[in-house]
Amino acid sequence: MISQPFNTQQCTRIADRQKLCMGCGVIQLSCPIARHRDNGSIGCHDNGTNWHFASGGGFAGLLQRQRHIRTEHHAPVIDRAIGFPKGLNWTKPLVMTQNPPPGDRIAKVIARAGLASRREAEQLILQGRVSVNGKTISSPALNVTASDKVVVNGKVVGTPDEPRLWLYHKPVGLVTTTKDEQGRPTIFDKLPEEMPRVMSVGRLDLNSEGLLLLTNDGGIKRKLELPSTGWLRKYRARVKGQPKDESLEPLRKGMVIDGERFQPMAVTLDRQQGANAWLTIGLREGKNREIRRALADIGLTVNRLIRISYGPFQLGQLKPGEVEELRRKVVRDQLGLESPDPENAVKSLKGKPGLVRRKPRPTKPRKTP
Repeated sequence: MISQPFNTQQCTRIADRQKLCMGCGVIQLSCPIARHRDNGSIGCHDNGTNWHFASGGGFAGLLQRQRHIRTEHHAPVIDRAIGFPKGLNWTKPLVMTQNPPPGDRIAKVIARAGLASRREAEQLILQGRVSVNGKTISSPALNVTASDKVVVNGKVVGTPDEPRLWLYHKPVGLVTTTKDEQGRPTIFDKLPEEMPRVMSVGRLDLNSEGLLLLTNDGGIKRKLELPSTGWLRKYRARVKGQPKDESLEPLRKGMVIDGERFQPMAVTLDRQQGANAWLTIGLREGKNREIRRALADIGLTVNRLIRISYGPFQLGQLKPGEVEELRRKVVRDQLGLESPDPENAVKSLKGKPGLVRRKPRPTKPRKTP
């Protein structure tokens, strides 16, 4: 610890006369660091690594440093490994490893089991309603494996169900959210009661309608929402007015609206119907009200917007409010998922009411010519 009378004019010369305890190194100060109590002195002290300025260097400085460590009490420092105070010195060395811990994040495991979304799972953990192997946890920064016993609100979390995907024809007047602050009806309020807990892939705004994908797997949801997935999303848009094909060229080239960049869209003028015109628009990203804002920028008002496809999945003849589940094999093929273990698939069917296993078809002998 060094104290010296405070003088702003001699600030840069104070450190010139100070050397590190190992006998080398000069620190150049351009302004005062701290005042020592009320006498206007400067204090320089580093508790984190026990380095101190000293007037002497070499072996004498080293002895002085050792004497100071034995006699002085240092404030607790932050543990490098876990980030909490652990006594007078570092309790664990900082070890950098590129091998992540085994298993998945516990919030992801809870979401995969269909008990809550990831955000809701994190809130449950912070509220102390989640335990792992009999011990209540308070942080979501934890990986768990299949051998760990996870309990949420007294309910044991089992193995996650196989990923499933539904086609839903969203009608106008529903918001795509689990809870609406304004009390408006949501799509989840109108889904059939027998459906499990699902999440929407992307969103459609209140006045838009058409195809909305639903899934029970958070990983699939995030994967399909990423622009890098490259899936084309097609819409039918009815606009007021009589646009010309050349007037739609800005949408094909890409636009910047209010500082936000919109990627080029595939736009086709289908037909004119009285005072309205129908357009088919394809895009590969889903920014908020992107089509409505882009068309408004060229002077066209959208009075109806229908999503007709999302990648390989089509709206088809699905009526508003109807839900249709895709076959598991179709989901695996389109999303590149691995086939489940047949033994585990059979085990998951046991004990579930209402599920009947079909008998294999008998093989007929081939007729020889």
